[in-house]
Amino acid sequence: MSRAYFERAAALEAGSLADDMRGVLRDPPDSAAVARLAAVPFYNSKLRTTCVATMLAAGHAENALPQSAQATVNCRILPDQAPADVEATLRRVVADDRIAIRTTYAPIPSPPSPLTPAIMGPIERLVAEQFPGVPVVPVMEAGATDGLFLRNAGIPTYGVSAVFDDPNDVRAHGRDERIRVPSFYDALEFWYRMMQAFSSP
Repeated sequence: MSRAYFERAAALEAGSLADDMRGVLRDPPDSAAVARLAAVPFYNSKLRTTCVATMLAAGHAENALPQSAQATVNCRILPDQAPADVEATLRRVVADDRIAIRTTYAPIPSPPSPLTPAIMGPIERLVAEQFPGVPVVPVMEAGATDGLFLRNAGIPTYGVSAVFDDPNDVRAHGRDERIRVPSFYDALEFWYRMMQAFSSP
């Protein structure tokens, strides 16, 4: 999915960014291009597994040194990477046997669903009708959905976002998560048409 993203995105960009996107598609990838793209969090999340400390807890009082501390580290693992390898990397980075690392939620890998003409065709047609001039670019979601259970049952599963938001005001999972009202209704209309297209004989 990431390969398809960079292939289509490179055609929409210009200059050094487009060159770097083509560079990561080479075999082997251009390491300098990878480094430049990895400096941008969005692109970095498409290139590799990422782990971030999302919650910290320590101490029992404001005027006492903590006797213990705990960090929750959220990892977004690429589909072809073994969770055991990610844990081994965390242990190597921590490099302290006194710190215990345990898995809270065991990852459930699932295979990527293929981007076939039967899937992409109706979506591209509907986008051209409702959002003229907007390109369709596949992207690997840097998260997880219940789709993993369907994929593991042999049912190809896709997520199609038709929500237009401000790229400089991303609030997903924030306490003030929100989208614009027109974007909400535009997306509803698109999804309704999409469901009709995929359910028609």
